[in-house]
Parts: sequence; structure tokens; C-alpha cells
Amino acid sequence: MTATSTRRDWLKTTTASLAAGMLTAPSPAPSSASAQERPANEPFVYCLNTSTISGQKLPITQVVEVASRAGFQAIEPWIRELDQHVKDGGNLKDLGKRIKDQGLTVESAIGFAEWVVDDDERRKKALEQAKREMDMVLQIGGKRIAAPPAGATKEPGLNLLKAAERYRALLEIGAQTGVVPQVELWGFSQNLNRLGECALVAMESGHPQACILADVYHLYKGGSALSGLKLLSATSMFVMHINDYPANPPRAEITDAQRIYPGDGVAPLKEILRTLHAIGFRGALSLEMFNRDYWKQDALAVAKLGLEKTKAVVRESFKS
Repeated sequence: MTATSTRRDWLKTTTASLAAGMLTAPSPAPSSASAQERPANEPFVYCLNTSTISGQKLPITQVVEVASRAGFQAIEPWIRELDQHVKDGGNLKDLGKRIKDQGLTVESAIGFAEWVVDDDERRKKALEQAKREMDMVLQIGGKRIAAPPAGATKEPGLNLLKAAERYRALLEIGAQTGVVPQVELWGFSQNLNRLGECALVAMESGHPQACILADVYHLYKGGSALSGLKLLSATSMFVMHINDYPANPPRAEITDAQRIYPGDGVAPLKEILRTLHAIGFRGALSLEMFNRDYWKQDALAVAKLGLEKTKAVVRESFKS
């Protein structure tokens, strides 16, 4: 996330040209998801965050099948699903093979280790938890894991420079295991609820693998200025949670449960996607929703419609 690399990445992205009515992505970074196999006119990788169909209570093996049949290229599971798979007698390496055989990659995973809290003992246990969870993600072929401000959401005033030191400690564990933790924006939290706060923590960690996990809903919920996305680069973010939200209830009252399909709400998705493309982002758009109405429906139907609507928004964003 250095100024030099940002300028270099920006200069590369300015040469992008129009193809098939959409901006054609340049050669992806090695860490980009299955990008080599996607069509030239698809600038992003399409990923299913398993929360989108978690209300259907399917085992992770069936969730993998749903994601593949729906047409996704990647999946973003939750650690609790992997834990349950093991408790049920499953093997994580076998699950990883199943994921690969279904034509999917694991671009990220969702965990809640309390890596950023002020309490030394809780943080020590959190780092042990994070190491275990990273190993689980690695076994299924995963690349990254979310690092939200779990445990530090209720009391404001977290020292962000200390948070940066703690993030570096987490990144060092990631470097040992081969799974990169991403500072995750949580708009409802009292800490790390703004994109700028997450960027500060990532930058001041001083670690070459520092990166951010942003989310359309959380950008809105926390009140982040979308112009902040322009200050990121292709090497500072690899996964973006995509969703939409309605005009009502207002921002102060809206909750995760009111996330809706991309394109069905009022989120400035075109602006967001165009900005992501302009900074060189070619990573995964991970569809993450917690809509109780969707959870009552057939999982495959929800996944298919979610992918269809996400792709439609992308197409609309890059019409000439």
C-alpha cells in the first residue's frame, strides 16, 4: 500500500480499454481468484459468501454444490461451518478437494478471533484461535480470512496505532500459515467502522501483506465516504462483499438482515464498481446477505438469482 506501488498500479490500470461493452481487466495479480479462466469481459470474480444461504441449514458440502451449480467461481465459507464439518466426521482436505473439483476457489473465509482487543489475555487466546482457523482455511485451499474488530465493537476509543501493531502480529501468523488476514470494515461497530480507520490500521502495520476487506452495506452503515475507495489499490484489497440495501429504514436503523440483492436497492453500486475497477481491483465480489426472507427460499434459487443480479449490475456499470 505504498505511494510508489499505488502510482505504479494506477498507471497500469489507466491503459485498460473497452471490450464487449465492458472494461477489460489486465492480467490479474497472482493472488486474484481463478481470474485466468474468466471471460475477458468479466472484470471480477464472482464468489458466494455462505451467509447468503445459511438460513437453509445445509451442510457445507451441499453449500459447495449449490455455489457451483449456480455458476459462482468461488466460495467464502464461515469458520463455524468448517468446525461443524469436522464435528460431523468430515475431513477438511477432502472438502478442499471437493471444492476444487466443483470448479471453485476459496477466496476468503469468515472468522471472529478477537485479535484487536485491549485485553492482553483475550488477545493471546485470539491469536491462538486465529492460527487454528487459518490452518483450517489452508486445508481447504483458502487464501485469506476476515479480521473484523470482533470483541471491540461496543466501546469507542480504540487506539488505532495499537490496533495496527496487533494487526501486524496477526499478519505474522498469517505469513507462517499461508493465509492472509484482511482488516474487515464493520459499519455497526464503535471501532473500525470507517474505511479510513481500516486503511490506517493496514498502512501502519508496516506489513507487505496488509489488506482490507470492505463491504457495500458496511460502507453505508458506518458512513464512509465512497471517495475513500479511490485511495486504495489493487494490492490493498482482494475481496469486496457485495449486496444492496433499501431506502428505508434509515441508515441509523438498518441492520444486516435488511441486505437485499444487488440492484434491488439504492446503493450506489455503479459508482463503487467503477471505482474498484479504476484502482485496479480484479478480485472477488463476494455476495454476502443475511436476508431472512431469502433464507426461507430454495438455496439454489437464491444463489442463482443473486449471481444473475450481481452480474447484471456489473454489466450496467460498464456500459459504453
